[in-house]
Amino acid sequence: MGIRIWHQSFTVLSDLGAYDDALKEHFRKVARPDTEIVMHGMRPGTYRTNYPGDDIRHTGIQFLHAIQFIEAGRRAEKEGFDAYAISTLPDLALREIRSMLQIPVVGYGESAMLTSCMLGARFSVLLFIEALADQIRDNANRYGLSSRLVSVEHVGFQFGDVLAGFSNPESLIARFTEAARVQIRRGADVIIPGEAPLCVLLAKNGVSNIDGVPVLDSLSCWVKQAELLVDLKRQSGITACRKGYFFEPPASDRLDEVFSFYGYGQNKS
Repeated sequence: MGIRIWHQSFTVLSDLGAYDDALKEHFRKVARPDTEIVMHGMRPGTYRTNYPGDDIRHTGIQFLHAIQFIEAGRRAEKEGFDAYAISTLPDLALREIRSMLQIPVVGYGESAMLTSCMLGARFSVLLFIEALADQIRDNANRYGLSSRLVSVEHVGFQFGDVLAGFSNPESLIARFTEAARVQIRRGADVIIPGEAPLCVLLAKNGVSNIDGVPVLDSLSCWVKQAELLVDLKRQSGITACRKGYFFEPPASDRLDEVFSFYGYGQNKS
């Protein structure tokens, strides 16, 4: 029996042709043959430009944009998807969405950090949106992994450089390698290449190891963890905790009432 995963990006995918195409190709490569990953992005017009970083560097605006992730998660469950994937490093509303849905929910950043702990003792994260560093450190602490985190640092180039790298990757890969070696000297056993566009570019070009230290394919991590959680639910009946303030789901009809009250769910992507 196949698996259907709702992928939710923090970008407007239609604005990013090269990244969108590379993402589709990568998912075909890493998912099981019977896994279907259905890609979704933010609604057109969410951002002023094709770059979300100007908004998501502010916790308040990021919180407002997270409403689209919550709406999408509820749609995924109602439309019969087997799992929901928050495919952005900050893991927007991951805890809240898990508390609302009965299907497995995975987060890009959490999946990457947990996988890193199985591949080495300590990991570093390299970002092209420098302002996210505080949030990623905070997430690592919330996941109980602060002691495994060496550092969260800016990689030394920007979003536009990553997009240009899809057609001319050599210079960007060299700059990433230099930044990774700094973290390796500081004690990192695993390198997480931050945001998803950088991850897929490196994976597309076969960058999986620098000087004996793995460079994580974070996209593959959430794909495999989503497949695992669906298998556990189907084969062993194991699901997420459903007890306590952070885990017990509210009644579905009450969620519908609250969403309607606040005017959410009126525009569907």
